[in-house]
Order: sequence, then structure tokens, then C-alpha cells
Amino acid sequence: MKKTLVLGASLNPLRYSNMAINRLVNNKFDVVAIGLREGHVAGVEISKEQQLFDDIDSVTLYLNPQRQKEYYTYIVSLNPRRVIFNPGTENPELYQLLHENNIESEVACTLVLLGTNQY
Repeated sequence: MKKTLVLGASLNPLRYSNMAINRLVNNKFDVVAIGLREGHVAGVEISKEQQLFDDIDSVTLYLNPQRQKEYYTYIVSLNPRRVIFNPGTENPELYQLLHENNIESEVACTLVLLGTNQY
């Protein structure tokens, strides 16, 4: 099963990153998560550290462009197939970096992709 990293994960059930973790798990995706606070959502451990996860297929972003900067090198080091830029995370600077590293960037909503079976 394809593994997804939720970057900007939240313990707050009203946050879209939290909803995405729940939907990904409910759709049987392997999920890992990094956020500001440690905890668990739908059985997924949220880490505060940039861990070198293996076999990341997709990174789904829930960080604004300014907060993304500290993760540029980390995201590229994971060598995901794609990075999904959810609403409010659009970042031309990171699109360019990903393109230079042969990583697909997709401006989309993870929740919509899941809801329409396009994930």
C-alpha cells in the first residue's frame, strides 16, 4: 500500500490535516505524520521530528509557504513520487525545487481526491 506523509498534522479534529489522516486510514492507506505536537490520530503517531521514513509515495502539505521552508531539504530527501499542495499551501518556490528533483507537485485537496477516488 502506498505510504503518505501528512506534513503539518494536527491533533485538533476540526483541522483539515486531522480529517485527512482519518480519511486516509479509513481508505486503508499507510500514513505517517509530522506536526507541532506529538500525539495520535486514528492510530497514527504524530512526530515532531523530521524522520527519514521509507517508501513515501505522497507528501500532503498542511503548512503555509513560510513554514514549509524549513522542510524543503527534508521533503526532497524523502524522494516522494508527489507532493500535494492543499488549499493555502501553494508555493511556486517549492514547486520549482520539486521539479528540479523530478518530484511531481499537485495543487489539490487531499480530502476531495479521496472523496472522488482520485487519490
